[in-house]
Amino acid sequence: MTVAYRPRPSVVRRDSGLYGYERALARRGFTPVAGVDEAGRGACAGPLVVAAVVLGREIEGLSDSKLLPPARRERLFDLINAKARAVSVVVIPPEEIDARGLHRSNISGMRRAVAGLGVDVGYVLIDGFPVPGLPAPSLAIWKGDQVAACVAAASIVAKVTRDRLMRSLDDVHPEYGFAVHKGYVTPGHRRALAAHGPTPHHRFSFVNVTGTRTGVTVVVRHGLTGEDEEMRENGAEAGVV
Repeated sequence: MTVAYRPRPSVVRRDSGLYGYERALARRGFTPVAGVDEAGRGACAGPLVVAAVVLGREIEGLSDSKLLPPARRERLFDLINAKARAVSVVVIPPEEIDARGLHRSNISGMRRAVAGLGVDVGYVLIDGFPVPGLPAPSLAIWKGDQVAACVAAASIVAKVTRDRLMRSLDDVHPEYGFAVHKGYVTPGHRRALAAHGPTPHHRFSFVNVTGTRTGVTVVVRHGLTGEDEEMRENGAEAGVV
């Protein structure tokens, strides 16, 4: 009788550090490893930005972008782009989110970001939820940006890219405070929406934006998704304006 060979599973210990997943996958021949994350999922204005990163070497100081002060994020953004083997960024505008839906746009953006790396990846680590249709085996990791280096790097690239885009929108629409709240639903953003109505950069599929357009006051905590950590961070940066 022939017994099918089953390789021993790799165990990633909690104390193995931020590079534990990449090292375990490399021992099994799954290289290179790409990390994927997005920024702006819960915002009601501005684009959704998805990033994919293949590190290739260790970068000191990586962490979840939401846990880093802005100046350190900017420095790490430059280091990642200078030292990573490959970086790919996809910017999904509000009109695409409205037409296709937030989650479908996110899934599509992740596929496009991995395809845009320009390297044949051996494995993909994704923050949060599974993404079908990737060109390599993949694993969705809860809070992956806190436990896997390549996902943390993707988180930083996505967030810094999006923050810069939102600051540029602030030059066009200074009355909304985009440079402060980055399009998330803070009290100041709600007041600006009520006073001025939505801009072309708002997501009209979001109930709080639609409410202001129709004259109905709708109070939501955070767009449609409940990403509380990201909202708290941007609310803190906004100083509850």
